[in-house]
Amino acid sequence: QVQLVESGGGLVQPGKSLRLSCSASGFTFSSYYMSWYRQTPGKGRDMVAGIGNGDGSTSYADSVKGRFTISRDNGKNTVYLQMNSLKPEDTAVYFCYVPRFRSWGQGTQVTVSS
Repeated sequence: QVQLVESGGGLVQPGKSLRLSCSASGFTFSSYYMSWYRQTPGKGRDMVAGIGNGDGSTSYADSVKGRFTISRDNGKNTVYLQMNSLKPEDTAVYFCYVPRFRSWGQGTQVTVSS
């Protein structure tokens, strides 16, 4: 079955960086679009970034453009989210999502606070 396992979250000061990882299994990772979402208490999940399976084209939410970078390593079945210049409003639980299978990871908490 499809499994997605996120890691790399934590507590970080404003302006610092974190890199999230999502390890995938149970499907042919290189063949599918992958994405990152985030959710804050009381709100729905919002897409943060996505990456294609072919040319690796990327898309980002306006709120993270220029600060976050999504990438993938098909040899490791892993998708990454490099987050730079973090802001308190980036605080959320971050989820990995593969739309084709409508599958979510368990999420990893990112807290940006001084």
